[in-house]
Amino acid sequence: MNRRLLLILICALIGGASASFLVYRWVGNRAAAAPPTAQVVVAARDLQIGTLIGPEDVRMGSWVGTLPKGALPKLDGALNRGAIANMYEGEPIIADRLAAAGSGGGLAAIIPPGLRASAVRVDEVVGLAGFVTAGMRVDVLMSGIPPGGNPSEGSRVNTLLQNIQVLSAGENLQKDSEGKPHPVQVVNLLVTPEQAEKLTLASSQTRIQLVLRNPLDTATASPPGALMSELFGTSTGRATHGSEGTLGGKPRTARVVLAERGATSPAANATPARSTDVPAHKIRVVEVFNGAARTEVRFTLQEESK
Repeated sequence: MNRRLLLILICALIGGASASFLVYRWVGNRAAAAPPTAQVVVAARDLQIGTLIGPEDVRMGSWVGTLPKGALPKLDGALNRGAIANMYEGEPIIADRLAAAGSGGGLAAIIPPGLRASAVRVDEVVGLAGFVTAGMRVDVLMSGIPPGGNPSEGSRVNTLLQNIQVLSAGENLQKDSEGKPHPVQVVNLLVTPEQAEKLTLASSQTRIQLVLRNPLDTATASPPGALMSELFGTSTGRATHGSEGTLGGKPRTARVVLAERGATSPAANATPARSTDVPAHKIRVVEVFNGAARTEVRFTLQEESK
């Protein structure tokens, strides 16, 4: 055999062996550095908020890598607890997404401590029923005649509560199978105890209306309220100050003054003279004020003497 060919073969063998050794070491190091695998409780199916977790809803699964904070190592830690957040199949069950043990499931389990769920009846036609789902933010308006108010001015509308979270719409905490909201007549709002008292009183004495707001809009507005008479320009809110109102956005003032003026002096009017020949004359003066304009109309009346 040619010496040159033999030398090439020997170098090729040495190079191949070296490359194989380096690949073996690299694979071995990667295998040694693989993250640990642990058994944790995972969702066996998609779980919606409010679901009371049973044995068919969870299973044990392998989790490779760092365990999520709050992951449950045993099934007993998840059973008979309500879900306070949506969870999906294969996702680890986190303790913070479950209600406290013994609190059950459904609506009560997802109410945070210190808050209350207050039900508000809404109109299917003019309200937001059918358009409100859990998690949305609304303002609560009340309309009615305020105590001591003037019934001639009609109803008044005021903003009662602002930026209130919708806990559920009717008996449903989620949208339907097509992703659409359910048409309902009752909406549950998440409020404080003080807000619950105001909402209950307003619901029994006035009419409640919900207005939807952008969840990113957290600013508190200060609307002045609205009167029915203001909408029609017939407000009598300043009637004691000259019967001023508004019509078409322009202030108008109208006042009619009726007065009787006799042809004689006031003293003579007190004891009118009687005559059999000359009939008595009475002058009626009508003064009409329309804004700054003033007009006066005089009427002369005759009466037969007695």
